[in-house]
Amino acid sequence: MTVLVAGGGIAGMAMALTCHQIGIPVKVFESANQILPLGVGINLQPNAVRELYDLGLSASLNQIGIQTEEWALVGRNGNDVWAEPRGLLAGYDWPQYSVHRGKLQMMMYRAALKRLGAKAIIADSRVVDYNQSQEGVTLHTINNAGVKETHEGSILVAADGINSVVRKRMHPDEGAPIWGGAVMWRGLSQAKPIRTGASFTLVGKLEQRFVSYPISRPDPVTGLSDVNWIAELTYDVEADWPDSDWNKQVPAAKFKDAFADWDFDWLNIPDLIDSANEIYEYPMIDRDPIDKWVDKRVGLIGDAAHAMYPVGSNGASQAIIDTRVLGAKILEHGANNMALAAYEAQLLGPINELVLRNRGAGPIGILGIIEERCGGVFDDIDDIMPRSEIDDYMSRYKIAAGFAKDQLNGSAQTIII
Repeated sequence: MTVLVAGGGIAGMAMALTCHQIGIPVKVFESANQILPLGVGINLQPNAVRELYDLGLSASLNQIGIQTEEWALVGRNGNDVWAEPRGLLAGYDWPQYSVHRGKLQMMMYRAALKRLGAKAIIADSRVVDYNQSQEGVTLHTINNAGVKETHEGSILVAADGINSVVRKRMHPDEGAPIWGGAVMWRGLSQAKPIRTGASFTLVGKLEQRFVSYPISRPDPVTGLSDVNWIAELTYDVEADWPDSDWNKQVPAAKFKDAFADWDFDWLNIPDLIDSANEIYEYPMIDRDPIDKWVDKRVGLIGDAAHAMYPVGSNGASQAIIDTRVLGAKILEHGANNMALAAYEAQLLGPINELVLRNRGAGPIGILGIIEERCGGVFDDIDDIMPRSEIDDYMSRYKIAAGFAKDQLNGSAQTIII
């Protein structure tokens, strides 16, 4: 009955913890020599936070992140397009969290080690292939020394990311990820939090925007927090695009001139950029939706299944949801092809639609409409777009992404033991 998991990121750790919760043996295979706290800030929506709470991680999550209080879109001239409360302040039964991705992964990794034991998580073990029969699946791995190993299990769950080896085996003609022309630069700076003190704020327009939000509580002496920020510019898709490596460091000079005059009374963007110790460059890429996440006893989850643009703050959230839905299906059917098929039947259609919705800018697509109507510059948004129209636009996205408030608050637990 052992579940084999390819990949030790957030999706892989969530799958391991879910298997432990439902009493199914699990082994995780991570290609890196060591699991490290890589990355910068991410947001976790209430639907994913509920699942982490159900895994007994509420206290740990509260230690490493902060509860998001506001989500705000701001026009290029500094005036609000839309601002709304988030998480508990919006009436959800669970908060939204802003957190350092690496800290989240390490928190989940430590919990998995404690609950499962060190032998259940195998580093320096890169997946290269798999075979399967009616009874189970055989996973083939190799380490950096060239030593090959095989591992037997009931099913294989591929959480090995946007460049998934398992997905490539399942869809050999798919090709490389797709670049839409946007490039992101991510940094972490020390600064005083703005607006509510726990606000996710996006300033600009579709082709040029800047996101910032704190991922730590303010220092009691200095008042400074760790503020995660993302600068984004859009280029001609015919141009050469940068390598898709989350860990590629670049100098601020590569992009900061485009934001030189983005200094508002309440937010000094040039100062945030200049104060970051490290800046990482990454193209905004995704993959076309596919018609199959499951090959008998092998299934894809997270970015391996549905890599999406990070415009709705739900990439990591959906990866967690995947594992919980799959866990519920394993409880119902056992660790077998029927559980994987039921998981695919529930999620593939709506999440494929979400991938395309995010490619179309997701919730921030509203900025494109405003750009068309007034060039993105306005004194009062009510003169450009009724708030009821914006509210309807935002509500449709929340429904599609699975975190509409009433729907989520009224839903049953995903896994009931």
